Amino acid sequence: MKRFRFYARLYILMISQYIKARMQFRSDFYISTFAMILLNITGIFSYWILFHSISSIDGWNFNQLVFLYSFALLATTPQQIFFDNLWVIRISLRNGNFIKYYFKPINTLFYYISEVFDIKGLGQLGLALVMLIYSSVKLGINWNLLNIIMLIVFILSSALIMISLMLLAASISFWVIESVSVIMLIHKLSEYSRYPITIFNGVFRFIFTGIIPIAFIAYYPSRYFLSQGTFDVKVFATPFVGIILFMIAYRVWTIGVNRYSGTGS
Repeated sequence: MKRFRFYARLYILMISQYIKARMQFRSDFYISTFAMILLNITGIFSYWILFHSISSIDGWNFNQLVFLYSFALLATTPQQIFFDNLWVIRISLRNGNFIKYYFKPINTLFYYISEVFDIKGLGQLGLALVMLIYSSVKLGINWNLLNIIMLIVFILSSALIMISLMLLAASISFWVIESVSVIMLIHKLSEYSRYPITIFNGVFRFIFTGIIPIAFIAYYPSRYFLSQGTFDVKVFATPFVGIILFMIAYRVWTIGVNRYSGTGS
């Protein structure tokens, strides 16, 4: 517990300094936040247009898809806000700056991710909450204490899955310096979490469930709230998938950190 308090205080201190520096350029913050919100709204707008021609997609109506979409946004937001620095790890490794993370007696991953706090992700968080509330009201979801607890558990578990996938992709940079294509691939695949897995064929269902568990980011957790009374073991497997995947991702990261020796210059 003492160690946790130490890291919590240190993180708050580092992030507060980062935010102060970023807020010196407020126009950049406002523009980037607006762009982030607008980008996510276009996804809902495409649903709205589509449902002018059809009544459902594989049994999912408009409000159910909005709920799924908002859940996916909530699940991917922590990675967006807290782990955004993973996108540029290849640059730090290539120019040798990553070596500085070895010189302080704190966890290397913590030190690295603490340098960036993506403020514009807060706009995505706000939009996701508004969409979740809207769709919940339209669907008549009863937010009793149990459902609220399960929502928190599922959001944290799904966020852990997304963070783990990005961490795995970023860790490849220790072996393949130009690994941005791998990170981009995971990012693009994560966008499929906004759609019901049932619309894909058997091959992609297997991939998105058993190999790259995109379906556990939003589809399976959402089914708990949208299919009350229907038991599916994969729904309740989401927390275990998140924990196991993070253990694997962190192990790969640790191996990469231990083998890195700088640029040699």
